[in-house]
Amino acid sequence: MTPFFNMSDSPRKTVLTCAQPTGNLHLGNYFGAVRNWTSYLDDHECFFGIVDQHAITTPYVPAELRQSVYRTLALYISCGLDPSRCHLFLQSQITGHTELAWILGCLCPLGQLERMTQFKEKSQREDVGFVGAGLLFYPVLMAADILLYNADVVPVGEDQKQHLELCRDLAIKFNATYSNTFRVPDVAIPKAGARIRSLQSPDKKMSKSDPNQSGCVYLLDPPEVIRKKIMSAVTDSSREIRASAEKPGITNLLNILSASTGQTVEALEAAHDGLAYGEFKAVVADAVIACLAPIQARFAEIGEDRSYLDNVLKEGSEVAQKRAYRLLSKVYRKAGFIERSR
Repeated sequence: MTPFFNMSDSPRKTVLTCAQPTGNLHLGNYFGAVRNWTSYLDDHECFFGIVDQHAITTPYVPAELRQSVYRTLALYISCGLDPSRCHLFLQSQITGHTELAWILGCLCPLGQLERMTQFKEKSQREDVGFVGAGLLFYPVLMAADILLYNADVVPVGEDQKQHLELCRDLAIKFNATYSNTFRVPDVAIPKAGARIRSLQSPDKKMSKSDPNQSGCVYLLDPPEVIRKKIMSAVTDSSREIRASAEKPGITNLLNILSASTGQTVEALEAAHDGLAYGEFKAVVADAVIACLAPIQARFAEIGEDRSYLDNVLKEGSEVAQKRAYRLLSKVYRKAGFIERSR
């Protein structure tokens, strides 16, 4: 059994997950992450963070970052993260994330950071140019984001698993060095819908950075754009509606249809047996458009309401800051620092 310091007044377990403010979520983000987060709202105390400090590890435009924060927040709410049932907060508004990251960084072996897959991939890309130390230190700040709230469960994508293992390692190392303080969080990687692929390159996951934007369906794409992208999706030379490794394009469309309708892939294969690919794509397009309609309607209501969005961040950040201060004060005391005056 992993020991931990119980700092929560709530009998419910704490769920925390954070994401950068991309400003534009796509089907992979929604089916693979955000929609799954809503399943925790009733039975857990949920903290959902927009980590804008992570967004500055590569060149960016400050005004665009601020706009992306508001847009991402509005999308989260539109996707079902009800502010009355969870705490939505902004990383840069909370004192504690960078402070804890420094302490954890002093416990983290440099070689462990240099072996991180994402750091190696991003730092070696030809289009990156300047590589700042923040890109290397990113996983330590991510660990601080999680441990600052003593989360029990952290839902993440498969590509973040290595970072979560580092987080667990640092929690264990801090506990062993100073005494039991942090929970060692469980990693929750969703199975269904977690791997939505590009419509044009189904060997790759759907991504905002895809050079061929026809392969990426965004939550706010108009219905006619969604239909055009899906109708142009890559399939294969056969005519069988069946999921298999040899049919990545059709498999991807079946997964998207399954995530959009809630039906199993097996049931969808049987229901659409004998359909031509063009007819099947039309079915998928109709389902995606219907699935996204409520999200787009809600976003139209709140997307430009800065007063409402600021209030959501204010309320969420107040709860997050209170929890962060409680944990940080314990960490400071155990690390030998004199407690700060607030």
